[in-house]
Amino acid sequence: MSEITAVPLRPVGKSGITALWIGVAVLVVAGIGGAYATTQKAVLSAMPPEQFLAVNAKRVGVKKTASGLEYEVLKAGSGPTPTVSDVAMIDYAGRLVNGTQFDASPKGQHVPMPIGRVVPGFAEALTLMPKGSKFRFWLPPQLAYGDREAGPIPANSVLVFDVTMYDFMEMPQGMPAGMGGAGGQ
Repeated sequence: MSEITAVPLRPVGKSGITALWIGVAVLVVAGIGGAYATTQKAVLSAMPPEQFLAVNAKRVGVKKTASGLEYEVLKAGSGPTPTVSDVAMIDYAGRLVNGTQFDASPKGQHVPMPIGRVVPGFAEALTLMPKGSKFRFWLPPQLAYGDREAGPIPANSVLVFDVTMYDFMEMPQGMPAGMGGAGGQ
């Protein structure tokens, strides 16, 4: 025959119940926040380019030029800005709105970018940047590749670039057209 041992249980006090409900509420709020953050990216990347850019332009800190280029200053630089006849020394990473990276400068290396030899939106973006600045740009399709596919970039894509401007100089005579990346024409 088995014996039953009585274990004395103390009733849970009001403070214990309150702590339990606060913990449950924190977990629910964290879950909702996590779900929102992961689905927001998917929702934004599924939008047509015009709609995505309209939503993006309303974000705090995002500015829009007359051409439709959108940008955000991540780190302000100082001094003059380059012209389309200059070569910029930059670091960059280009991706689609869904986060897929399609191009980037080699890590730790500044690359020469002939400003007048890249897609119009990237050229415009570079001419906004003083030395020492870091910007994020959103190029609408009409300032990038439009309705054409370009390697891993689908037609009618909004392109997102993070760019750091280190220096710029006049383009040397005889500089080959193939230098630079970031959407050369």
